[in-house]
Amino acid sequence: MSDNGNTFLGVLAGTAIGAALGILFAPDKGSNTRAKIATEANLAKLKLEEEALLAKAKITESATEIKNKVVATATAKKQTLDEQVDSIVENASHKADEVIVTLEKKLAELKAKNKKIQKKAS
Repeated sequence: MSDNGNTFLGVLAGTAIGAALGILFAPDKGSNTRAKIATEANLAKLKLEEEALLAKAKITESATEIKNKVVATATAKKQTLDEQVDSIVENASHKADEVIVTLEKKLAELKAKNKKIQKKAS
């Protein structure tokens, strides 16, 4: 972008200098020459303002595109993370249920063995 800006400024400066020299060396009244210089300067100013507005619009558009991409990426990453957390919680819940069922079976077996031991002891 800076190379394009420098090139544009160089062309603009060259045009302005060339126009000014052409006007200065043309055989005309001083008042007409000054009016022509003022007109050319205003045209150059307007052209520069127009280019600045175009550059601003392009920068704003690029910034908006980058922002939208960042937001989209962050949203996608958050969704993926949420899905992974949900999956881990679900798996942990199933594992916890399996552990509880296994512990209940072991407890039932221990109770049965304890009853047998108590019957033998009596």
